Amino acid sequence: MVLNLEINKSKIHGEISVPGSKSHTIRAVAIGAMADGVSKIHGPLISGDTLSSLAAAAAFGAEIDKKENLWTIRGVAGKPKIKFGVIDVGNSGTSLRIFSGLASIASSKVEFDGDDSLRTRHMAPVLSALEMLGAKTTSNNGKCPLSIQGPIRGGKAKVEGKSSQFVTAVLLAVPLIEGDTELSVFNLNEKPYVEITLDWLHKQKIKFEHSENLLSFKIKGGQSYKPFEMTIPADFSTATFPLVAAAVTSGEVVIRNLDFNDRQGDKDVFKYLEKMGMDIKRGFDRTIVKTVGKLKGADLDLNSTPDALPALAVAGCFAEGVTRLLNVPQARIKETDRIACMTCELRKMGAQVEELPDGMVIKGSKLRGTEVESYHDHRIAMALAIAGLNAEGRTVVKNAESAAVTYPDFVSDFRKLGANFQTG
Repeated sequence: MVLNLEINKSKIHGEISVPGSKSHTIRAVAIGAMADGVSKIHGPLISGDTLSSLAAAAAFGAEIDKKENLWTIRGVAGKPKIKFGVIDVGNSGTSLRIFSGLASIASSKVEFDGDDSLRTRHMAPVLSALEMLGAKTTSNNGKCPLSIQGPIRGGKAKVEGKSSQFVTAVLLAVPLIEGDTELSVFNLNEKPYVEITLDWLHKQKIKFEHSENLLSFKIKGGQSYKPFEMTIPADFSTATFPLVAAAVTSGEVVIRNLDFNDRQGDKDVFKYLEKMGMDIKRGFDRTIVKTVGKLKGADLDLNSTPDALPALAVAGCFAEGVTRLLNVPQARIKETDRIACMTCELRKMGAQVEELPDGMVIKGSKLRGTEVESYHDHRIAMALAIAGLNAEGRTVVKNAESAAVTYPDFVSDFRKLGANFQTG
C-alpha cells in the first residue's frame, strides 16, 4: 500500500516505547533456525525485514510458530533442508547476508532474490569469502539474484568489512562446518554490529579467538548452536527518531525500555545529541530527552552508527553553526545512497548541505515544507517526516510506508506524541 505522509509543524511531548532490535531479532532467528531444538524469542521486532528472516528460516527447514510477541523456532540442528525454489528475502539486506552464509553449509544449491532495492545491495565480499572456503556461487555482478552451493570447509578466508554484515555472515556460518577457519577482515566499518554477533557466539559457547581490533579470527569447526530463550532488547536505531524529534521541536520525550548496556552502536546517538546541547537523563527503563535552548553544531564520526545519518542530518539543519557527519562511507551502500539522497531532499527544503565522499556538512537553516521523496528507504522516510515537524508549511513524504521495515507503528506512535501526521 502506497502511503504519502503529510506533516505540519508540531511539538513533540509524551512517552514512548520503541520496538525490538532488528539486529538482534534477525540473529536470533538465524541461530534458532540452525540450533538443535526449540528456541523461544520474546518481544521480537515484527517488521518486513524480520518477517523475511523468518521466511528464510522456514525455507531452510525450520519449523516456525509465530505469535504476536513470541516466536518459537524448531531448528535443523546445523543441517539445512533447503526447499525447492528461490528464497525471497524482500528488502532485508541483513537476512540476505546472514542466510547466504548459512546456505553455504548445505550441499544443495540455494538461490536468493528480493525486491528491486535489494538487487542493488552488494554481496561480492560475502560470496568471495565463501568461495575461498570451497563454495560455488553465481550472481548478477556481485548482487541478487544469486546462488550458493556448498558445503564449505574450514580453511583461510578474507572478507571486506565495508558492511559489518559481510563479516557477520561468515562468522555465523563457520562454527558449523568441518575444520577450523582463519578469517582475516579488512576495511572494517560498523564495529559494534560485529560485537553484537560476537556476543551471540559467546552466549552460544562457541569456541573462537579474535584480535582486539576485530581484524583476525580463529574459529573452531564442528560446533553447534543450542536452543535458547531470550527477550529482544529495544532498538537504539529506532530510538534515534523520537530522540531527534524532541531535539528539533524543543520537545520532551520519555523513551521506555532502553538498555544502555547492550552492544548496539546506535546508543551513541544519545551522546551525539548531548554534545549538540540536549539534556538527557538515563534511568532504569526511563530515558528523558529534551532540548534546552538551541542545538549546537558538532563534528560527529558516524563510522559505528551509519544508520543514524539521515536523522542526524535533520538535527544538523536545526542546529546553530555547522554540523559535520564524517567517516561514514558505508552510508552509500545501504538501502539507498543515503548521503546523496538526504543531501538532495534536504536541499529541496532549503537546507544548506555539502555532500562529502564519506559524509555531509550541514549549516543551520530554516526549512520550508515541500514534497520530498523517501526512495522507499525506511530511515530516510522517517528522517524527512521529522524534518517536517519544524519546517514552515506543509511537508509531504512520498512512499512513507517504507517506515514499516523497522518501525511499523511509526505514524501512530508519533501521533500520540503530538505529531501532526496525516496519511493519504
